[in-house]
Amino acid sequence: MTGKGQGFGFGLGKMKELAEAFKKAQQVQEGAKRLQEELEQMEIQGESGGGLVKVIVSGNQEPKRVEIAPDALQQGAELLSDLVTVAMKDAYNKSTTTMRERMEELTSGLELPGF
Repeated sequence: MTGKGQGFGFGLGKMKELAEAFKKAQQVQEGAKRLQEELEQMEIQGESGGGLVKVIVSGNQEPKRVEIAPDALQQGAELLSDLVTVAMKDAYNKSTTTMRERMEELTSGLELPGF
């Protein structure tokens, strides 16, 4: 019993599924490329001290700039350092949330056979 004619269980139906999966994967890849470009152009703002310090990063967490209100300078170096750190964390958290949401949008409805 050699099981002749069975191949690897890849009938025409499976081949069609596989072709569809490749097509979807290609669409996701193109979407991911567009998404990467979009994230690079985005400006996401984190802030602290009620807006005394603002940190702006791109959608993929690249620092763009820091804005410090004149009033924040009077708070002293230690407090100013804390305000910058809190604003950075806020910007980072917002940008990672944005990135995750966009990736989920990109891959939603994707059903790859055999995974």
